Amino acid sequence: MELKQILVIQNKRIGDVLISSVIANNIKKVFPKSHVTYFVYDYTVGVLENNPNIDRVISVQEKVLKKPLELFKMMRYIRAQKYAIIFDPYSKLQSRLICLYSKAPYRIGQKRAHKKLKLPFYTHPISYLEQRSKNCGKAIEDKINMITSVFDLSDPDYEPKIFLTEKEKQYAPAHALKKPVIMLGVLGSTPQKSMPYPYIVALIDFITTTYKATILFNYAPHQKQQALKIYEMCADKQYINMDIYEDSIRGFICLMNTCDILVANEGGSVHITKALNVPTFTIYSPYINKESWCSFEDGEAHDSIHLLEEQPDLFKTFTQEETRKIEKNPDALYHKLTPEMILKKLNPFLQKHLSQ
Repeated sequence: MELKQILVIQNKRIGDVLISSVIANNIKKVFPKSHVTYFVYDYTVGVLENNPNIDRVISVQEKVLKKPLELFKMMRYIRAQKYAIIFDPYSKLQSRLICLYSKAPYRIGQKRAHKKLKLPFYTHPISYLEQRSKNCGKAIEDKINMITSVFDLSDPDYEPKIFLTEKEKQYAPAHALKKPVIMLGVLGSTPQKSMPYPYIVALIDFITTTYKATILFNYAPHQKQQALKIYEMCADKQYINMDIYEDSIRGFICLMNTCDILVANEGGSVHITKALNVPTFTIYSPYINKESWCSFEDGEAHDSIHLLEEQPDLFKTFTQEETRKIEKNPDALYHKLTPEMILKKLNPFLQKHLSQ
């Protein structure tokens, strides 16, 4: 059976959208002649560009889709497309309503284990996996499980991919930089994902003093003033290049492809860099469940640190309810993840990769 029209709904953040692209990469193996559409927020489209397994992208502004009337218009539009299969890895009320109204013969979405949905949003409700069994991380395994629970997929590909054009591979602005070049994610995508400023400065000062590497800052465009504040606090400014910066996802991808290492809080930049096969060191916020997002961490090409692993006695439990409490005010625990603790893992990682 060849099902042609397939929709993937992933109205979430950049990293989530990139990870969900494994659905397209694998469903094309099941249905090679299918037409795959992604429905995402407009600011995430860059991670899907040039993917040969994605035929179309429908993008929308996040604030627009939150308006009930606009959501209903989109529901009607998607229903009119007559999709044969809809994958809903987002699996929130918004996307569930879109699935239900679509009347697609195959509506595949996720839910918590042992939880019964109140309405028939999905023809195939798939429970989240209890734990990961592969080094790709549970978030990716859950996406592949949405396919294999319904269709025959003999050889899954668990690696999200970034597809660069030949022109993008020749990205010029970074060619004159003194090697090695380390991209530092100085701020998380949210305050809850961001380290205390003195801590990130301590890491930067150690790297510039020890390795004399060129440092680039990555941050969201609206975080420029905070990034400049961190820059002013640094001791060795001559190693930090604030002129080379990209404010778009696609620009960051091209720039990151020329760098040697990324050191950053867990988020979209880390998943992009892994997809480019550039080494990463990830610093997890105390409330993040590492099991879901530690894709391809092997202690070699990709490594990380999480306070839960360093000082497990600080956490009574790590249930979803407990992590939500931590997320509301992670500062106290973030201050426990000291620069000294981070450098015990980060410095050997840098030694290994910068000596090659």
